[in-house]
Amino acid sequence: MTETSLPTRDEIAPEHTWNAPSVFPSPEDWESEFNDVVASLPSLKALQGHLADGPSKLADALDVFDRITRRTGKVFIYAAMSHYVDTTDQEATERYSKVQGLYGQILAAMAFLDPELLSLGEEKLQGWIDSEPRLAIYTHYIGNLFRKQAHVRSPEVEELLGMVSDPFLGASTTARMLTDSDLQFEPATAQDGNLVPVSPVTLEKILAGPDREARRTAWENYADAHLTFKNTLASNLITSIKQNVFQMRARRHASTLEAALFDWNIPTDVFHNMIDTFRKHIPTWHRYWAIRRKAIGVDTLHTYDIWAPLTGERAHITFEQAVEWICDGLAPMGEDYTNIMRQGCLKDRWVDIYPNQGKSAGAFSYGAPGTLPFIMMSCNNDIYSFSTLAHELGHSMHSYLTWKHQPTVYCQYSLFLAEVASNFHQAMVRAHLLEREDDPNLHIQVIEEAMDNLHRYFFIMPTLARFELETHQRIERGEGLNADAMIEIMADLISEGYGSEMHLDRQRDGIMWATFSHLYRDYYVYQYATGISGAHALANGILAGKGDAVRAYLEFLKAGSSDYPLDILRGAGVDLTTPRAVEETFGVLAGLVDKLEDLVG
Repeated sequence: MTETSLPTRDEIAPEHTWNAPSVFPSPEDWESEFNDVVASLPSLKALQGHLADGPSKLADALDVFDRITRRTGKVFIYAAMSHYVDTTDQEATERYSKVQGLYGQILAAMAFLDPELLSLGEEKLQGWIDSEPRLAIYTHYIGNLFRKQAHVRSPEVEELLGMVSDPFLGASTTARMLTDSDLQFEPATAQDGNLVPVSPVTLEKILAGPDREARRTAWENYADAHLTFKNTLASNLITSIKQNVFQMRARRHASTLEAALFDWNIPTDVFHNMIDTFRKHIPTWHRYWAIRRKAIGVDTLHTYDIWAPLTGERAHITFEQAVEWICDGLAPMGEDYTNIMRQGCLKDRWVDIYPNQGKSAGAFSYGAPGTLPFIMMSCNNDIYSFSTLAHELGHSMHSYLTWKHQPTVYCQYSLFLAEVASNFHQAMVRAHLLEREDDPNLHIQVIEEAMDNLHRYFFIMPTLARFELETHQRIERGEGLNADAMIEIMADLISEGYGSEMHLDRQRDGIMWATFSHLYRDYYVYQYATGISGAHALANGILAGKGDAVRAYLEFLKAGSSDYPLDILRGAGVDLTTPRAVEETFGVLAGLVDKLEDLVG
């Protein structure tokens, strides 16, 4: 389906869209709640200076924080989802802009909380927790707060840091609006001479198609459009990096990496272990490139060949069939688990299913306590859409169970844990299909999808993480950075991963950083690699029938942020402070390469 043939938003059947009325019946109801939340801000400020009035008063104050946080979450989700499903909707864009501003105001209004709690002292607060039952849930929060004490600033500085959160969103918003809405791409040229429109929504399908000329011209034109704006995109990302450096220095951390990992109590060794293990196993990728090159019958493999189909006949998988296969694959988790997913997908409208004009590229799970765990995707009824749904349902089930079992203060689980749940779903469902289905053609497609996912998580994301570290360190050292330097850094890193089996186009491959909005979330990308590692380790335990593995995994999903991420994972049976889980997942990758070699000869 091309961009020009995509339906407009109002042409999508309501049953195929996310359940917006479950959050607010209408935009007018959203507006009313938005205004009420804004009007409630003085009630937050009125609490300033009174947290020391006693344990009961503190509990009352935290209840106010809790209520406003939940209300703000619903307001934010409605505005954001409405915008993402149709970026051409100017009213939705305006609501999203307003709610981003509100978010900054909320952070500023709440900024006094942590400094005032710290001023009470850990011993006194612990005594209050023991005497006031309503404070018991904050035990981990308070303990973590005193762990971070050296990096919490005065109320005035904390208020200022809260206030800058809104304008600091400008760099990522500008990048997304440029790449999703304003950037124009030359059409691809198919082998028969027909033109094929290129956009962030259509690119993935073209690259996964059999027409090599269409793949080549689509990939080149997509990269060239970003290269045309390389200086603007570079300046934007450099601004974001400088913002990260500012935040790091404002909170007195030694590096941006340390600052990003510190909030979740993750040692920097976890990051470096992942990078070192990835580099050790790069030859596995070289072997895969060689097998893929021979399988598709070309002399030289190019980047646009990475997603080329290895079979002529492609499985047609409807959304409804995908839901059933996913539920079958997750059957070891129990009927309660699968029934929740089935109900969410087929009746409660968790999922905004199909593409439409103006819909943001990609897919994600999004929600807040008090809403459904929504999913935005663009289903193409193929193996990749099936896998995407499984992935996002992993996030949504994580959110669903966390929100059900945790108070608001622990409902925002870390990104470090998020990618475990999503990749766990994919690992379980792939294993089920490879075990149950006998069709070699389907086996190849399942492995293709798995390699596509592993390529993203275990090749692109570690490569982006290395790029991110290098660019941040240059800014930290006060060195210059520009578009050409960033392209060269990326090209060198990709060259190492491609080896002699892949052709490198230094400019077009090197601009890859500009196509990933993930880089606007500081040190986010490495967590894809650690996440998929934890996921495969947990899935392997359940598939092997390891005693208590299912219960331990469900407890992991319910934990939210009630403990530190590494400790939550340890409770489920995975220790990411060592390379073992990463090594185990590279073993899965190598096994898939072996099986693919057998299937394609």
